[in-house]
Amino acid sequence: CCQRSTLLLDEALRHLIMVDSAIMQDQERAVLVSPVLDQQDWSCVRLVYQITGRGCLHLHLRPHSDNFDYQIWTADNASDSWLIASVDLANSTIPYQILLEGRPELGLGNSVAIFEIHIVPGYCIECNFEEHHLCGYSNTWNPNVNWYVGGVIEFSYSSFSYPGHYMYVDSVYAKHFQEVAKLTSPMTTVPMAGCLTFYYQRDQEKGNIFSVFTKDQLGHYEEIWRPEVYSTASWILVSVDIKALHPLEVVFEVAFNSAHGGYVGIDDISFSPEFCHTDTEPTFDPSIANCDFERDLCLYHEERAETKSWIRASVKANAYRSGDHTTGTGCFLLANTHYTSRLGYVGRLHGPFLPGNLKYCLRFYYLLHGFRKVDNALSLYIYDEHNVAQEKVWSLADMSRDMWTQVEITYRKPMVSKVVFVSICKNFWECGLVAIDDITNLCALSSFHTPTPPGSLSRQCDFESGVCGYIQDKTGDKADWLRVRGHTPTFYTGPRGDHTSGVGYFMYIEASLMRPGHKARLLTSDLWGSSSTQCLIFYYHMYGSGTGILSVFLHHSSREQDMLLWRRQGEQSISWMRAMVEYHCDAQHQIIFEAIRGPSLLSDIAIDDIRFKRGLCEDPGDGTSYSGFSEYFNEIEN
Repeated sequence: CCQRSTLLLDEALRHLIMVDSAIMQDQERAVLVSPVLDQQDWSCVRLVYQITGRGCLHLHLRPHSDNFDYQIWTADNASDSWLIASVDLANSTIPYQILLEGRPELGLGNSVAIFEIHIVPGYCIECNFEEHHLCGYSNTWNPNVNWYVGGVIEFSYSSFSYPGHYMYVDSVYAKHFQEVAKLTSPMTTVPMAGCLTFYYQRDQEKGNIFSVFTKDQLGHYEEIWRPEVYSTASWILVSVDIKALHPLEVVFEVAFNSAHGGYVGIDDISFSPEFCHTDTEPTFDPSIANCDFERDLCLYHEERAETKSWIRASVKANAYRSGDHTTGTGCFLLANTHYTSRLGYVGRLHGPFLPGNLKYCLRFYYLLHGFRKVDNALSLYIYDEHNVAQEKVWSLADMSRDMWTQVEITYRKPMVSKVVFVSICKNFWECGLVAIDDITNLCALSSFHTPTPPGSLSRQCDFESGVCGYIQDKTGDKADWLRVRGHTPTFYTGPRGDHTSGVGYFMYIEASLMRPGHKARLLTSDLWGSSSTQCLIFYYHMYGSGTGILSVFLHHSSREQDMLLWRRQGEQSISWMRAMVEYHCDAQHQIIFEAIRGPSLLSDIAIDDIRFKRGLCEDPGDGTSYSGFSEYFNEIEN
């Protein structure tokens, strides 16, 4: 017998809990926190809620001993009736709490209300249709044919029977050709791969078409099953494999040709993480196409081993040449080097073979230096297993130089294929250097990303959509961090672009708006504290002969002074550099990024791609507290 956790339920008395804008002050938050839950199996949160006027409702997950709350669901759709939301909670050995945050906008008539909260074992797409809310399944209204609840009568499942409810659709009111009834599951909110099972019963007198589809967030349908028989004497069990690397719904669709098209019934929809058929199991890991070139070429190789058109290279931190994209001082792959004595050549870098009929999302970074023309400087092709080029999927089209720039390519081929990077040098005197780094296949990583709402601190921030809940210190400093994109206005200081993509946003201090020794402090909102070690990873840019100091502090209310975690002083490199900082704090605290302006205008300091990770840093090679060089350091006032 399944055990159910209920946080709030008083249907008999019709009680509810709500937050109304009329009783809220500006910047106030209304948060409902659950008790600590220790449910190690997969479970589903079901909410019955209503948003009146303008506002939103957020559902957060707070793992035990973690600094952060994770937003896993949000809604801002106003309604004049109660709505049902279903949110999957993946299995975890870590106890957690769930938080419901209501945010009605200021003004009269705006409110957010909750009527029921259930946490039930199993997956949200599972349903036996015994509950009045039908597990969040919805019928797409049609004036003539719709899905209805059937029962309570005896039905036979193979060799056993029991009374209960089920869903059915009948053609008796069908008036037009191809009248369609759709029953749609809740949208999945986490990646899912396994076996979908359900029972169905079908009676086809003069024609109905019964199909099961998946539907993604863009509205694209894919048929995953259709019955092989027209009529069944009893309930039939169906098993279908699903690999949901992106949010999707399961749609049960019946189309009738006439009022004599019979009926279809379904019941007991369930899901298992084990595939129904062994041949559905993935036989390869798409990350085999990943490479940061720190140790070797991974599974990439040149077309001819003796050509050496592509070489691994690294650049020490300096003020003139850019280092790699991964850390600023690591390795990358370089083509068109001046070590080649030929007047012109073609360099091909082949990736590993990948299976066909799958969607691949490839991301990589490139950098140009010294090109007079970019024609054929770098292109990306798809080759088949016979080493024949099938398609050119990308080629360099702009003149961006000396800056790592991101490229994302999505492709799908029916045959076994591989990616090939091609660099062509037709005339040695017009060719410069082209580099690539950080090749990743990230389809599954980005599909379930949920944007962080304004005012909420995210575990990771690239500043593309805002400041991610970071706060300017208005009391302890004399300047602000600025969010910008592109080159900073002062020459010979600051980055040419951001670290994330080369064309996105980052945070920096503009030295021309500050006086020497002035500081700008950027704070996280309150972090909960953790019993385990935390790893803070971020990228910083300190280029300019008058560069000052960048420090990271831990602020704790019980301490008089902030604790220094990390510091760099003076000019470091023209590249974005990676910092990895380990710290431990089991009480509520804040992390502070503090930049102090140096003695001259050439003192811009920038940060980007901040990320917090539970546990030790993988490579805390940049964990020393003090480093750098500056003949003016002693002249900077704290």
